[in-house]
Amino acid sequence: MRRLPVYLLLDTSGSMRGEPIEAVNNGIRVMVSALRQDPHALETVHVSIITFDADAKVVVPLTALDELQVPEITTPQSGPTHLGLALETLGKRIRQEIRKSTTEVKGDWAPYLFVMTDGKPSDIQLFEEQCPVIRSIGFASVIGCVAGPKVRKEDLQPLCDHVVSLDTMDSALFSSFFKWVTAAIASGNKSMGAAATVALPPPPPEIQIVF
Repeated sequence: MRRLPVYLLLDTSGSMRGEPIEAVNNGIRVMVSALRQDPHALETVHVSIITFDADAKVVVPLTALDELQVPEITTPQSGPTHLGLALETLGKRIRQEIRKSTTEVKGDWAPYLFVMTDGKPSDIQLFEEQCPVIRSIGFASVIGCVAGPKVRKEDLQPLCDHVVSLDTMDSALFSSFFKWVTAAIASGNKSMGAAATVALPPPPPEIQIVF
């Protein structure tokens, strides 16, 4: 069975402490639970979670939905937003985890990448170096989510096919975002083998697609 890899890069810098990270944890649980109710997704979707603050950590390596243990993600007291380091870590993981097609066997479907952050990358030089590297991998779609007042949408433009904006960082909004992510994965899951880039389902009204 060909796998559909889904990578989540989640900002766990100090500014995500409290309600924002609780909302993210809840959102991931909602997403995994919903995808498990889709028989096709349950067969194909594999999820990896990478967090980034001063460090980048592979919290969940690429794991089948039915085997996934959803972790409790935590944040440090304070600290920078090393998104460049997270992208570098992602690139290494993809080289290890994604199965390529051979003459005998079809490899994995093109993977999805969701990046969620509430701040500008602190390691801007590494981030700028890594964007073209990640773009060259051939993701089905790279979707950024910028949350809260401090983040600028332009910061994710070099990386993402689409960026959505959340004005606030409350649970309801994060929950809406993850439900939309679920719909995007489920629809992509059914249209695999179509065009290289996948059309996204329309988001709920409280989530704005910036581009």
